[in-house]
Amino acid sequence: MKLLRIGPAGHEDVGVLDRDGLVRDVSPYVDPHTPLTPDVLARLADLDLGQLPVLDTAGRRLGAPIPRPGAIVCVGLNYRDHAEETGQAVPTEPILFLKLPRTVVGPHDDVLVPRRSTQTDYEVELGAVIGTRAHYLPDADAGLACVAGYVVSHDVSEREFQLERGGQWDKGKNGETFNPIGPWFVTADEVGDPHDLDVRLWVNGDLRQRSSTRNLIFGVGELVRYISQFMVLEPGDVINTGTPGGVALGYPEPKPYLRPGDVVELEISGLGRQRQTVGAA
Repeated sequence: MKLLRIGPAGHEDVGVLDRDGLVRDVSPYVDPHTPLTPDVLARLADLDLGQLPVLDTAGRRLGAPIPRPGAIVCVGLNYRDHAEETGQAVPTEPILFLKLPRTVVGPHDDVLVPRRSTQTDYEVELGAVIGTRAHYLPDADAGLACVAGYVVSHDVSEREFQLERGGQWDKGKNGETFNPIGPWFVTADEVGDPHDLDVRLWVNGDLRQRSSTRNLIFGVGELVRYISQFMVLEPGDVINTGTPGGVALGYPEPKPYLRPGDVVELEISGLGRQRQTVGAA
């Protein structure tokens, strides 16, 4: 199942793509404040989509399919080539940091370069959406079973704020608009193996990142298991699983950081494509 939200921020209709590519209105069956738990997804799966109204998508904004996750837990340096290009050791345990839910915007909303920023960077990532509460899980299989589905997630970063301003990474990770999500939420059963997905990102048509989730150092199930040892994951939480090599930080000088007017496009196979124009805060 592919679920999406259409309309002005905070007032989106909820739709499901049918077999003909039409978006069927399931808004009456989805509480906008209720996470996509197994019960909610089962109720949607039982609907006769052919009997539901078709949503007009022409010219309408796409919202994030997970508009306000309870938590966004991010994993740093989870691709070997990304660790190497940034001159950091390949981690022996997952590196974790948090993003604020208010960083989430739609997949085609503008990304804003913060004031006084000179090093705003792009990062395409597989986002895993939690559907079942995860706490002290015993193994990676149990972790994978807690995932309701997946999204394309853009973990925008400001490298000077992140790495040169002291303290933790959070200052460089929580700027306004710093986490576009979407276009779709795709259920885990439709995705199949989350460790066999192509991952790509372009800036102004130039392919900057190209990899596969086969190259994740820590797989999705292991990440859920690991994170559950330190915090409780609840339905609706999102895990950004890490970005591959090719970020601007890894380039020689002058590094191609994002500037107003740039266009960023990113996609993960089966999960759809994002497109953002970069603006100024």
